[in-house]
Amino acid sequence: MSAAILPHCGSLRHLPFSSAALRRNSQGHQLGNALCGRQAGPLVTPQRQVARRLAAAAASSAATAAEAAPPSLERKELPKNFDPAASEESLYQWWETNGYFKPDESATGEPYTISMPPPNVTGRLHMGHAMFVTLQDIMTRYQRMRGRPTLWLPGTDHAGIATQMVVEKQLAEQGQDRRNMGREAFEAEVWKWKEQYGGFITQQLRRLGASCDWSRERFTLDEGLSEAVLEAFVQLHDKGLVYRGSYLVNWSPGLQTAVSDLEVEYSEEAGSLYYFKYPVADSDDFLPVATTRPETILGDTAVAVHPEDERYRHLVGKEAVVPLSGRRIAIIADEYVDREFGTGALKITPGHDVNDYEIGKRFGLEIINIMNNDGTLNSNAGPYAGLDRFAARKQLWADMEAQGLALKQEPYQMRVPRSQRGGEIVEPLVREQWFVRMEPLAKPALEAVARGDVRIVPDRFEKVYNYWLDNIKDWCISRQLWWGHRIPVWYVFDDAAAAEAAPSSERYVVAKNEAAAREKAVGLYGEGVVLKQESDVLDTWFSSGLWPFSTLGWPAATPDLERFYPTAVMETGHDILFFWVARMIMMGLEVTGRVPFHTVYLHGLVRDEKGRKMSKSLGNVVDPVETVQQYGADALRFTLATGTSPGQDISLSLDRVNSSRNFTNKLWNAGKFVLFNLDKVDDAEWQRLAATDLSSADACANLALPERWVVSTLHRTVRDATAAHERFDFGEAGRLLYEFVWSDFADWYIEAAKARLYGEDAAAAEQTRAVLVYVYDKVLKLSHPFMPFITEEMWQATPHQGKALISAPWPSTEAAVDEAATAQFETLQAAVRAVRNARAEYGVEPGRKVAATFRVASSELRAALQAEAPVLALLARLDPEQVSFVGEEEGAALTGQAGQIELVVREGVEAFLPMAGLFDAAKEIERLQKQQAKLEKEASALQGRLSNKKFMDKAPEKVVAEVKQQAAEMAEQLSMIQEKITKFGGLA
Repeated sequence: MSAAILPHCGSLRHLPFSSAALRRNSQGHQLGNALCGRQAGPLVTPQRQVARRLAAAAASSAATAAEAAPPSLERKELPKNFDPAASEESLYQWWETNGYFKPDESATGEPYTISMPPPNVTGRLHMGHAMFVTLQDIMTRYQRMRGRPTLWLPGTDHAGIATQMVVEKQLAEQGQDRRNMGREAFEAEVWKWKEQYGGFITQQLRRLGASCDWSRERFTLDEGLSEAVLEAFVQLHDKGLVYRGSYLVNWSPGLQTAVSDLEVEYSEEAGSLYYFKYPVADSDDFLPVATTRPETILGDTAVAVHPEDERYRHLVGKEAVVPLSGRRIAIIADEYVDREFGTGALKITPGHDVNDYEIGKRFGLEIINIMNNDGTLNSNAGPYAGLDRFAARKQLWADMEAQGLALKQEPYQMRVPRSQRGGEIVEPLVREQWFVRMEPLAKPALEAVARGDVRIVPDRFEKVYNYWLDNIKDWCISRQLWWGHRIPVWYVFDDAAAAEAAPSSERYVVAKNEAAAREKAVGLYGEGVVLKQESDVLDTWFSSGLWPFSTLGWPAATPDLERFYPTAVMETGHDILFFWVARMIMMGLEVTGRVPFHTVYLHGLVRDEKGRKMSKSLGNVVDPVETVQQYGADALRFTLATGTSPGQDISLSLDRVNSSRNFTNKLWNAGKFVLFNLDKVDDAEWQRLAATDLSSADACANLALPERWVVSTLHRTVRDATAAHERFDFGEAGRLLYEFVWSDFADWYIEAAKARLYGEDAAAAEQTRAVLVYVYDKVLKLSHPFMPFITEEMWQATPHQGKALISAPWPSTEAAVDEAATAQFETLQAAVRAVRNARAEYGVEPGRKVAATFRVASSELRAALQAEAPVLALLARLDPEQVSFVGEEEGAALTGQAGQIELVVREGVEAFLPMAGLFDAAKEIERLQKQQAKLEKEASALQGRLSNKKFMDKAPEKVVAEVKQQAAEMAEQLSMIQEKITKFGGLA
């Protein structure tokens, strides 16, 4: 094997100090620390490892070879840098092909199940998807390594409105319309589209490393889930929880269907506030009223004022005359009216406003609908019938101006509801729809959280959950679409002509299929009746409300339902806590008798680096696919996981993603350093290294101090990171990992290890290699849930036990920690930092070695540091021949000697460095004096301004404060310079 060329790393640059090491380093002179993220030469995997793999592959079938190692790792060299484009796809295919995503049938722990929030089948990957994939995959990989039978069950949602829109648009481009095609032909076209494009989103999820069990993938319209939907609907109806009624719903004129609250987006838009006269009947008086929608005046059924408003109290109980209509309506008093808005008098249109609808119910007001399904006005609008709602607004206002009823029109910023899918303004309309009674379902769901059967993380969202369920309204579950679960209701007619003439009937039966419906209908209404199925489909949230158990086979008593339900965690965005999570809890309790999951983990939104919501209009959308292509999936995942805490939004910048990529490079280069030092080991040692176990105190007892320290620090990191995973604090788990890998392992231990690796003590080098392998193995395991690709590839190249990192056991949380070794090595670190800082302060050339004497009060600590003198010399760039350690009494004479500096390392530990002659003190003093003179001149100018009474009296307070701050900073700098001049004067 040829020597791998690795670069030194900045402040830790050194040369091995033994003659043997110098000879070795002359051949591989750039060994150093390859952990800076710089380019490095190719590293050859140990030949014996490659030989073993090739022999095994040649002697077995292709399937066995696939199990032996990922195809991408069947090569002699690791590249100088990890190449995501070259490795991620093949690694993922290897995992999936070998069944690593399926629950381990041999695992004995409690099953751990996550139901993937089903993305829309029409979807394209966005950062919200990337966030949930990252967090759920971290949970899944962690629990899998913890030895639990782990199932992450994936699937997609049929997305009724979105999918129908896509296909209708395609058909329109071909000159076709679904109404002319008929329902059956249109549904066939949608299924054809789904088969061709429906897997696009799941392929993108794979790109992020989602280790879900694709063999169990479900679709909300597949046969099993459709059966669950029918069963749930029938059960709810038979219990009196499903009914048909006329209520106010969100109506999308463009889509011509009711839409859920979640599918309505509000935007701040410029509009107008129209002030007009509302004539009081039988008088010349009028009420001044303001509205943003003049066209709805035609549907008014009352005018309301606040009961304590002195301006209008005398009119309460009288009648007003609807402008341009002549209808007489009541003037009522209600505390809902805001006396400060507009004129303090409110027109009430129960058929076209949510709040007016509630007032209308309280007062028993008539509901008048003035609008057709397409947004045009109907016959109730009189002469404006047939006009588009906005054209009618313009015409009606012009007519009111002409009749002297208009007072004024002024600009007004409006909160406008728009359809998330169609984009048009949503209209509140009273329509006959199918509803679920929610109050009986909400009570058990509230109790489940109160009892702790369901835990919400973070717990502050319990208040939001409780508020929504305490104030819940009945759920409109019907949609006027063709794509979806058709409502299993059959209307009953006496004959075919009646069925043809009317869309529905007061008589109906509910059943899971037409045959069962006919049997019911005949039993209730006799032979000869004609059935006609409800044309509406169910809200997609109805089927997704059954998701945690329908995907496991409910209503059938399947093995999966028995083993994996209730599921463990529902991870999703906090914005759908009510619309989806609460409904799953309610439906789970109602139809299965058990909560669907024990924990709800809510993540925040992914925003841009300025904290703004990502949107195409702002041009600030960060595409996860493009980000993965540029930086790799591991870097994006680590950024998302560590950038937020439960329920908190994350501000994403590509600079942070780049920093995460640097971290993956750090991890990769640390592994190359480990492998470089395994170059010469034989097969027997390779196997011994793979089996290294340093988890017990006895196993570590004879290790040198740096080895005991790094192993103890690793064990503490494992313990703390595991605890963070268990409390869903993935940001903290990632931070602990980052700190250990970057600082403790790479910057400190690897540098310290070189003292033994390149020394003349073969046994010490062997011990150090074992520690390197042991620690790096655990680092890869800790890192795997966050960064699965790079860790699997590196793990396959280093000594290990088992076939795949994805199924390897998680490090023990009970491993020993040597507190004494930790404290002793931390003192060594403090000494190194003190010397480095002094060298930098005094301008000692980086390559120049200096002498040092350390006065250590504790004899035990002194002995420990003395044993590590080569490490201390290496890290602090000291002359190893001139490093000494003395006790407190012996070192008393060192204090105050000329030509040296004294450093307090920590209590009981001091360092004495003879700096005279190591740098040109006189020249440094001259430089400092020049700097001092310049600063004194600037400080004098600042003091002059502060002494100027005119400036102090007339300058803005902020300016005066800035000048005072500058003067204080200048004084501090001068003090520091004077202190240095004094110090250097003693060394001149």
